[in-house]
Amino acid sequence: MKLQMHSIHFEADQQLSDFIQQKVDKLETFYDRIVEGEVFIKHNNSDGINTKTVEIKLYVPGATLYSEENAASFEAAADAAVEAMRRQLKKYKDKQTAY
Repeated sequence: MKLQMHSIHFEADQQLSDFIQQKVDKLETFYDRIVEGEVFIKHNNSDGINTKTVEIKLYVPGATLYSEENAASFEAAADAAVEAMRRQLKKYKDKQTAY
């Protein structure tokens, strides 16, 4: 899958990019027809604890799936966003095979 990484208003280090790439690549085990994906990494301006945001957009035939999660670290936000995307992919795949 072709994955584009975008870090908004800062430069993400290679280790973080590799971590997110590995997590998102594992989503292909749940649905193998993912065309491409985009990941947006950014800092929130909120004063709370969850100040890191990871957004994932996956393009599949006939739909665009989206998840966004906030957490104290980018790794935790990526884990939560990938888990939310996994649930969406399974639901989407079940809908496709039901027809």
